[in-house]
Amino acid sequence: MKKLQRRSAVVKTRMNFLFRVISAIERVGNKLPNPFWLFWIMAGILGVVSFVLALLGVSVTLPNSGKIVEVKNLLSIEGIGFAAESALDNFAEFPPVPLVVAMILGVSVAEASGLMTALLRVTVIRLPGRWVTFAIAFASMISHVMGDSAYMVMIPLGALAFRAVGRSPVLGVLVAFVSVSAAFNASPLVTPSAAIRASLTTAAAQTVDPSVVVTPVATYFYAAVASLFLSIVITLVVELVLAKRPEFGQWPSTDEAVATAGNGSATGTVARVETKDELTQSDVRLTTLERRGLGWAGAASLIYVAVVLTLLLIPGSSLLGKGGSIVQSVVVVNIAVFIGLLFAVVGFVYGRATGSISSLGALPKIMADGIIPIAPVLVLFFAASQFLAYFDWTGIGSVVTVEGADLLKKLNAPHLVVLVVIIFAIAVLNMVISSGTAMWAILAPILVPMMMYIDLRPEATLAAFMIGDSATGPVTPMNAYFVLALGYVQRYKKDAGIGTVMSFAIPLSFAILLCWGALFVIWYLTGVPLGPGGYLY
Repeated sequence: MKKLQRRSAVVKTRMNFLFRVISAIERVGNKLPNPFWLFWIMAGILGVVSFVLALLGVSVTLPNSGKIVEVKNLLSIEGIGFAAESALDNFAEFPPVPLVVAMILGVSVAEASGLMTALLRVTVIRLPGRWVTFAIAFASMISHVMGDSAYMVMIPLGALAFRAVGRSPVLGVLVAFVSVSAAFNASPLVTPSAAIRASLTTAAAQTVDPSVVVTPVATYFYAAVASLFLSIVITLVVELVLAKRPEFGQWPSTDEAVATAGNGSATGTVARVETKDELTQSDVRLTTLERRGLGWAGAASLIYVAVVLTLLLIPGSSLLGKGGSIVQSVVVVNIAVFIGLLFAVVGFVYGRATGSISSLGALPKIMADGIIPIAPVLVLFFAASQFLAYFDWTGIGSVVTVEGADLLKKLNAPHLVVLVVIIFAIAVLNMVISSGTAMWAILAPILVPMMMYIDLRPEATLAAFMIGDSATGPVTPMNAYFVLALGYVQRYKKDAGIGTVMSFAIPLSFAILLCWGALFVIWYLTGVPLGPGGYLY
C-alpha cells in the first residue's frame, strides 16, 4: 500500500511539474502577437538585419548555379520602392491563395449539403461498439478535409458515439479532440492544408531549382497510411491505458438514461446525460433519405473519376505532362481544382437527393458562405506573402540556407538524423506558434533549400514538418480549440479543468510523436515514395 502511495506521489509531482512547464509555455505564447502582426514584426527585423549585412558586404555563391548573391538593404530607397511596387503582385501570386480558395469552394458545398457529416456518421456506426474508439479516431482523420470545422463536428460526435454505446462521453470528447489535433496532417483524403503546404514547399524549392514542383498529392501515400496507423495507435493507448482511469467508467447509454429517467429514479449522472441541448442516439444513425443521398453521391463520384481518367488516358491528351507523364499531368499538378470540383459535384448531388440544396442557384451563396471562415487565413496570407517576398529580395534567405547547408556538411550528420531533429524542433516550436500555415510559411524558405543543398528532396523536409506540426497540437494552450474541448468535457464532468484535458492529451501526443516518427524512419529507410512523384531522396 505504501509503495502504491509513493508511486502515486511521484506521478503527481511529475504531473505538477509538467503543468508548470505548460503554464510557462502558455504565458510565453500569450505574449506573442497575432501571426498577422508577427510577419510584419519579422519584416521590420529583416529590414534591420539586411541593413547591417549589406553594410558589411555579405554575399554567398549558390552551389547549383555558381551565381553570387549579395545581401540588399530593404531599408534603402531601392528596397522601399520594391516593397511598394510589388505589394499587390506578392499577394496575387502567393501560391496558397488560389489553391485554398479553389478547394474551399468545393468543400463548402459538400459540407453545407450535410454530406461530410453523413460520411463521418456512417464511419462511426458501421463498426461494432467495441470499435468506437477506432471509429472516432479514423473519422477524425477523414474530417481533416474540413479544416478547422473538423473540431466543431467531431468533438460533439465523439461524445454522442461513446455515450450511445454506454461509455463515458468525456472519453469520446477527448478522443475526438486529440485525433483531430495531434494527427491534423494525416488523412486518407487530399485536404486543403495539403495543397497549402505543397504550394509553399514548391515556392521554396524553386529558389534552388525552378523545375521542382511539389503537388498536393506528393505526400498522399504517407498521409493516408499515417491516418490508419495513428488511428490504431490512438485506439491502443486509449483502450489499454487511458480508458482504465476511474472517471471513464461505465456510462449509461442514451436509451438506458431515458428509461431510467422515465422510472423516476434518475441519478445525478443520468440527469446530466439528459440535458435539453444534447443530441440523441438517433442523431448518429442515418435516415433513409441520407442513405439514398450517399448512394447517389457515391455514383456521382465514380462517374466523375471515370470521366477524368478517360480524358487523362486518351493517347496524346493535353492533360498529360511532358513525355506523357501522369505524375506531372495537369490533373496531378492542379489536383486542388479537380478535388474542389469533385466535392462540389458530389455535394450538390447529395444535397438534391436529401433536399438540403434546392437548386444550382443556391450554390453561389453556399460557396460565398464557405469563404467566410477562411477570411482570417487570407488576411494572414497577405502579410506572409509580403514578408516572404522581402526575404527573397534581400538575399538573406540564400545566405542562411547556403551557410546552414555548409555547416551540416561539415558536421557530416546522416540525413535521417537531421530530419529527426527537425521533427522534434518543430514539435516544440508548434507549442508556441500553433498555426501550421504560418509556421511553414516562415520555415519553408529556409529549411527546404537548406535540405536541397545537402541532397534531400523537398518532400522529405515536408514529411518531417507534418509530424512535428501535428503531434503537439492538443497540448499547447495556444490551440484555440483546446477551450472548446474543455467546454464539452465540463458538460459531463463539472469539476473538469485544464488538467483534465492535459492529462489525457499529453500521453497521446507523446505516443503519436514517437510512433509517427518511427513510421517516418521506416519509410525513409525503405525508400517508399511518399506519394505520386514524391520521393525522399
